[in-house]
Amino acid sequence: MKNEPSSADRYDLVIINGQVVLEDRVAQLDIGIRHGRIEHLSASVERGRAAVIDADGLVVMPGMIDAHVHLNEPGLGHWEGFRSGSSALAAGGCTTYIDMPLNGIPPTVTVQALELKRKLAAGASYADYGFWGGLMPGYLKELGPLANAGVVGFKAFMSSPGDDHEDAFRRTDDQVLLEGMKRIAELNKVLVLHAEDESIVARLTDLARREGRSGAADYTGSRPVIAEVEAVQKALDYAKQSGCRLHFAHISSGDAVMAIRQAKLTGTDVTLETCPHYLTLTDADLARMGAVAKCAPPLRSREEQAELWKRLAQGDIDLVASDHSPCPSQLKASRDLFAAWGGIAGAQSSLELLVDEGHLKRGIPLAHISRLLSGAPAKNFGFEHMKGAIKPGLDADLVLLDLNEPYILAAGQLYQRHKHSPYAGRRIGCKVKKTLLRGGVIYDDSHGFAAVESGMEVKARQRMTSC
Repeated sequence: MKNEPSSADRYDLVIINGQVVLEDRVAQLDIGIRHGRIEHLSASVERGRAAVIDADGLVVMPGMIDAHVHLNEPGLGHWEGFRSGSSALAAGGCTTYIDMPLNGIPPTVTVQALELKRKLAAGASYADYGFWGGLMPGYLKELGPLANAGVVGFKAFMSSPGDDHEDAFRRTDDQVLLEGMKRIAELNKVLVLHAEDESIVARLTDLARREGRSGAADYTGSRPVIAEVEAVQKALDYAKQSGCRLHFAHISSGDAVMAIRQAKLTGTDVTLETCPHYLTLTDADLARMGAVAKCAPPLRSREEQAELWKRLAQGDIDLVASDHSPCPSQLKASRDLFAAWGGIAGAQSSLELLVDEGHLKRGIPLAHISRLLSGAPAKNFGFEHMKGAIKPGLDADLVLLDLNEPYILAAGQLYQRHKHSPYAGRRIGCKVKKTLLRGGVIYDDSHGFAAVESGMEVKARQRMTSC
């Protein structure tokens, strides 16, 4: 830790008396913040004329870095948008997010589409942000320009994304996937994959539809664990051939986690995420709630959920992201689980759910929870030089959390554009009290949001070595 600055070098803000979640432990410390960055940590920081936040009784964590959100601009801002989506994220303790190339129209598969997205995000986001580009058939030549234009990496689907719009994001076939991975490796970028085998999913879906089956069990049965594992194994084989760095999105099964773990042990450069909905909801919840809990891959059994928690606690899961995938409420109204829009709207709840279910109920250390939500995303995607931990020199992106304030989440408390969520009505054992971005309070649960949306695009640091 750095030496205490001189009295002439005052802080802008001091946070006192908080239980601060560091990379390896929790300690009661004061945090001195200057020019938006953490300047000093110690048992007692000289306050001078600095503003003071008293965090007595609260936990201070690094702001969440949500690497997987769909805010649906341009074109589908009426589904979410940067202003409403980032307000939900900020209220949930998220200070940086990476926006996916879908479901906006056009998807982010060209530099022109990226610049349009940038224009819409500028001045409209409470949290900092980055952008994923897309790997899609017909756009291989755009990978280099997108990389040069500053995308964090690329996203591809191994199964159909399920959007029928003629200009929507499309599935990547095997030939394009392998060629795209070779090019992404040359660009020293990462590829994020939605891993479900299209042949399995399409065949089982077609069979259920022809037989007139459309309930929760029919939908989950059309996307079995084997479809995820087969896609994971194929992508890992392509990674060995291409040298491309991989990140698997929203992994839902223990078998897929173990396949990825084995690949890591044999030298493959690969990471994985799971999502709060796989850790807190099951297929029984889908049967009870209906389409509001529909996602792909689908919610799994209680046994699969227990296996994910086991793997998470043992360190086999690298990070947790929301996969916030909102839509207008009418698209969730159908009782036909195949016809309803698939996606969990959960941006606001990720950090609280992980702390509640992981720490309060299962005893997983807060430092480990923090790595999953902040440290690992920062390291994986090139932000660790500025974000992801509470230590001198990094941005003062912080969340103050009360572990002794359980509450029932009401739909009216959600800040996303459309107020449906499978977590509405759920008792959550902790509550975000304040969220700070670069030392400024962007959300306070008593006073709402800052007057100005101060989020800005953050550029990922390029890896020094190639894949």
